[in-house]
Amino acid sequence: MSTPFYVSPQQAMADRAEYARKGIARGRSLVVLQFADGIVFVGENPSRALHKFSEIYDRIGFAAAGKYNEYENLRIGGVRYADMRGYTYDRADVTARGLANVYAQTLGTIFSSAAEKPYEVELVVAEVGDTSDGDQIYRLPHDGSIVDEHGSVAVGGNAETISSYLDQRHRDGMTLAEALKLAVQSLSRDTNGSEREIPAERLEVAVLDRTRPQARKFKRIVGGELSRLLDGGNADASSESDDAEDEDDAEK
Repeated sequence: MSTPFYVSPQQAMADRAEYARKGIARGRSLVVLQFADGIVFVGENPSRALHKFSEIYDRIGFAAAGKYNEYENLRIGGVRYADMRGYTYDRADVTARGLANVYAQTLGTIFSSAAEKPYEVELVVAEVGDTSDGDQIYRLPHDGSIVDEHGSVAVGGNAETISSYLDQRHRDGMTLAEALKLAVQSLSRDTNGSEREIPAERLEVAVLDRTRPQARKFKRIVGGELSRLLDGGNADASSESDDAEDEDDAEK
C-alpha cells in the first residue's frame, strides 16, 4: 500500500489562496468611492444583464469581482438574510456590518474546507449613513477576512495599481461627477502604466445617495444621466424617471 502524499496545512492553505487570487484576477476590476452625498460604485461591465452591483437593503449596496455564479449566490443569500432580519426585528437592525459578518463566516468556512474549492470572489459591502461620517465600506477577500475601508476601495484583477492611484487623488467632499471621473480614470490604467479609453456604454455605475427622499437609497446611473456626469454636467441623482421605476419595483 502506497503512502499518501503529505502536504502541510500551511502549504495547502497557500495553494488555495493562490487559486482564488488567480480566479479573481481574471475578472474586471471595480471601485467603490465615497463622495459628498453618498457612495458610488463604478466598474467596467459590457453586460447589461449580469450586474456587478446590486441593492441588498434600504441603505446597503453590494459589489463583487470574480466568478459571477459564485457571487450571485452570495448576493441572493445576503438579500434573504436582510429581509428576514428586517422582518423579524426592525429595518434599522439590518446593517452592513452584520451582513459583512455573515459573508465572512460563509467565505471563511468554504475557504478552510478541504471538501470544496474556495470561492473565486472578492466582495464589497457598503452602507450609506445620514452623514459621510456614518458611511461604512467593508471589503471581503476570498478567505473571509473583513477589511474596514474609508474613502475608496478597489477589487478585482488590477486592484493594487488602481488602489494606489485612488489613494493619491481621492479626497473627502468630492461631487458625484468628480468621483465618477476619478473612478473611470483609475479603471483606465493598465498594470504597465498605459491608459485606455472606456466608453460610457461599457460602464456599470450605481450610487447610494443619502439625499434621496425614499427609504431606498440605491440607484443605477445609465444612459444620458451617465453621459452628462462624465462630461462634467450636473445630473440629478434622484431623477423622476428612476423614482417612478423604484415605485413600480416596490409595488411588484
